[in-house]
Amino acid sequence: MVRQELVTRQLAEQLTGLTALRVLDVGCGQGTQALRLARAGHAVTGIDPDPAMLTAAHSALAAEPPEVRARVQLLAGDGHQCGRWFGPRSFDLVLCHGVLMYLPDPDPMLASLARILAPGGLLSLLVRNADALAMRAGLTGDWRACGEAFDSTRYTNRLGLPARADRLGELSTTLAELAVPVRHWYGVRVFTDTTADEAAPVDGRRLAQLLDAEERAGRQDPYRQVAALLHVFAAK
Repeated sequence: MVRQELVTRQLAEQLTGLTALRVLDVGCGQGTQALRLARAGHAVTGIDPDPAMLTAAHSALAAEPPEVRARVQLLAGDGHQCGRWFGPRSFDLVLCHGVLMYLPDPDPMLASLARILAPGGLLSLLVRNADALAMRAGLTGDWRACGEAFDSTRYTNRLGLPARADRLGELSTTLAELAVPVRHWYGVRVFTDTTADEAAPVDGRRLAQLLDAEERAGRQDPYRQVAALLHVFAAK
């Protein structure tokens, strides 16, 4: 929930003044960001390879008003198919959140997304922060994993799946080579990355304070540099 709320705020800031965008959400999951963007008036295409996630997205979409449903298309597939499905300059905004971490080599996916982005369009990437990969293990007292994380971009996520992290400098170089240079970046989950999955939910005033603290930390150094995730905006 913290991740989704922060990403929503950061997207809203970067999209200030922009209306009726053509949006592609690669790895849309249950459709949280896709539906929020559709409610804001944008035309959204969501893609996900997981049937369970797509079923959840369809269920959430069905509960929306007709005008929102008309602005959303949900497809089964992954980002590697974008080059076949969509022509160059097809989208004004492309989201790729929590996807690159599962790819051994993200460059082909990034090249495909850069190709379908229209001139002046934005690419929104949410990636695991390799420069802070030791933080979670260290703060939870797993010193073996902490020591290994300093010199690695590989880790095991909360689901027990092997994954990969990105370094901001290397990602910036790749995006610049694709003519989609980084415009701005935020940190996501600075203070809450070690919160247990089974922790009691925070609500009301405390939740608002938590989100405000996370949002502020995600905007400024040195806090954003040690965030669990990086939200990177690149512009074509």
